[in-house]
Formats: sequence, C-alpha cells, structure tokens
Amino acid sequence: MIERGKISSLQMAIMMNPTILATILLLVPAITAKNAKQDLWISPIWASSIGFLCVFIAYQLNRLYPKETIIEYSEIILGKIFGKCLGAFYVIYYFHMTGIIVREYGEFVSGTFLNRTPLVAIIGAMMIVSAYAVNGGLEVIGRCSEIIVPVVSLLYIVICILLLKDLDFNNLFPIMENGLLPSFKGSIVPQSWFSEFILVSFLFPYLADRNKGMKWGMISVISVLVLIIITNLTTLFLFGNLTANLTYPVITAARYISIADFLEHLESIIIALWVAGTFVKITVFFYILVLGTAQLLKLSDFRPIILPMGFLVIIFGIWSAPNLQELSHFLGTTAAFYFLTVQVGIPIVLLIIAFIKEKLQKKKGSTTG
Repeated sequence: MIERGKISSLQMAIMMNPTILATILLLVPAITAKNAKQDLWISPIWASSIGFLCVFIAYQLNRLYPKETIIEYSEIILGKIFGKCLGAFYVIYYFHMTGIIVREYGEFVSGTFLNRTPLVAIIGAMMIVSAYAVNGGLEVIGRCSEIIVPVVSLLYIVICILLLKDLDFNNLFPIMENGLLPSFKGSIVPQSWFSEFILVSFLFPYLADRNKGMKWGMISVISVLVLIIITNLTTLFLFGNLTANLTYPVITAARYISIADFLEHLESIIIALWVAGTFVKITVFFYILVLGTAQLLKLSDFRPIILPMGFLVIIFGIWSAPNLQELSHFLGTTAAFYFLTVQVGIPIVLLIIAFIKEKLQKKKGSTTG
C-alpha cells in the first residue's frame, strides 16, 4: 500500500465534515432558495439521502475489496483495460474538482477582503500549505482536522445563536405551500455536494477500525445535514425571500450581528472559519488526487508528484472559469448532473458488477465442489 498511515473512523468522519460543508455553507442557501423558497430547509433532507447512499456503496465495495481504493478495484471489477480507463477518468475528475474548489476559495477571498491581491497568489499560498499537509500523509491530515473542525463548528453555531434576536420566524410560513416539488428541486444541487461522500472509498482501506467505518460515515452525513439545516433556517429567518438574491447569504448575515454596539463586524470571523474549513477540504481533495494518480501509475510513493500536481492544480484553478458568475452558474446547473453521475452512478454500476461477479464465483465454486 502506498499510504502506510492509519486513521480512526472518527477522524475520517471529522475530515469529511468540512470536505462537504466548506463550499456548501456559503453558496447553498441562495442556490436552494431559487427553487425551494421558504422550504429551503427541507431540501437538505432530501439531498442527504445521496450522502447515506454514497457511504453505503463505498462500504460495500470496501467489504469486497478491503485493501483497495476505487482506483485499484476498478481494474479488478472491470478488467485491466477498462479498469485503467475508469481509474484515469477518476484522476482527471478529481483534478477538475480540486481546481474548481481552489478557484472558489480564490474568488471568495479576493472578492471579500483581498481584492487587490492577484488570484494566483491567493490560490498558490493555499496550495503550498495543503501540499505541506499532504506530504505528511493521511495521519497528519486527520490530526489537523481534529484540531480545526470542532473549533470551526462551535464558533459557527455561536454566531448563529448571536443572530437570534434579528430572526423573523414567520418567514418559515407557509410550509410546503406548493407541495414537495419545490423543495425537491432545490435539493438537486445539494445532492451533488453530498455525493462527495464517495471520497470515503479512498479512506476506508486506511482505517484502523474498519468495522466502524460505515457507522461514522453515516454520523458524518447527519452532522453535515444538521449544520446545513441550521444555516438555511438562519438565512431564511433573517432575509426571507431575499435569500435567493444574495451571493453569500452567510457573510451578509454575520454583518447583522450587533450586541450592545460592541460585538459587531463578525464577518471576519466567518471568513476565518471558512478559510480553515476550506483548507481541510482542499487538502483532502488534493490528497485523493495525488494518491489516486500514484495508484494509477503504480508508483511506490505519492510524495514525489505532490509539487508538480499542485502546480497543475493552480493553473487549472485559474483556467477553470472566466469569473465567479460563470463558476456559480456552472455549479448551480449542469455541475449537479456531472457530479452525481461520476460520484453516484458509476460506483453503483461498479457495485452491481462486483456483486454479480462474487455470486458467479460462489456458484462456480459450489458447482466444482
């Protein structure tokens, strides 16, 4: 195995929390509100089913191939040629995804408080830090997550509590005014983010307590669901129908906090929390990218390719979209079907083929016996 480090199932769950949430918290309230309106808090409930499904699929595949990632068991399931092609496709996909994520990070930081700093400098600085963490291996990433994620989650909830006096709970009504369809339409984009839980298929082989992997994976999905519902409800109670017109509703909400004319302008804390969470997300995706590439190329170590891959990710991050509007349009439309196909559709097909092959082998063995 290329990665010799081990993490616990709890560490995996903690790592996956910001890996899904980091981009969702800023963008999803506005995207969901466009279709679901006041039912935007229901949409994450529908969307979370994809997260549970992805964890289940990844666990079942890991049960059949306990020491391999999706890059490796694709060759076992589909054969060498088709498996290599699928592995190469996944490497290209995660290269694309990592580039989009660093571009989202760069656009947000540049647009909110470093508007005179070149985008390449913002993205490059984050990639240097992430590359250093990835070079330390999976255990280092797991320990970083254990430190960062609980603090970020706690402070985020505190900020939501500080907004309570400004919330109008009447904005919740009427509930399901037009039935379930609007909330289901609003769940399509969040479904694509929940599908990122398929990343656990790269982490399961390196769990010290693999038998607890599915349980903690499901707990991670629930924690993401709860935080998204809290975020959507907070922005809905504060802005009502205006939520759909805001680019970053959470940042705008933080500007409303004013307690005794002393505790104000807390959007800087939101930005710091988001940057910390995004560091974990970028690091996890970058780790998966270099690990998958090394496994595809049958390398003995992934560390020699960290710097060249990081340089390519920076270039692709700059190239991936001409501006934030184009990027947001892509994420809010065609990206959902693209992500769901790759992260849900293909693993389901792999699992079905793997089950069929297993049954045929058992039948052949019983016939021979």
